[in-house]
Amino acid sequence: MSRFFDHFAAHVTRWAGSPVAFGLALIAVVLWGISGPAFGYSETWQLVINTGTTIVTFLMVFLIQQSQNKDSEALHLKLDELLIALEGADERLVDAERLDEDKLLALAAACTARARTQRRKRARSRRQR
Repeated sequence: MSRFFDHFAAHVTRWAGSPVAFGLALIAVVLWGISGPAFGYSETWQLVINTGTTIVTFLMVFLIQQSQNKDSEALHLKLDELLIALEGADERLVDAERLDEDKLLALAAACTARARTQRRKRARSRRQR
């Protein structure tokens, strides 16, 4: 079931971000606006657009979040692969996104200290040339 949903969500997300989807949404809003005089700009007429946009927004939040989760996971995997392949890289950074807050802050402090040390070494090396 999960594979089906992932496949379906990927297609819907891709379609929802397309110019066709935007065009259809624009046409729906224009038609709704044009129909205002025929319905006397009634509360029911207003409720139609409010309900429709609320439902679409509610559903799109989940599709967008699913898409962002997938993109984020893929990006982290690519960065992890680079860290593993790069000689001298701090491999503690692999899967850092899965650390709890305290461990992540400690790792960030260690990385900052390491960066400062590297900057000082480079500055000394430039001065010695």
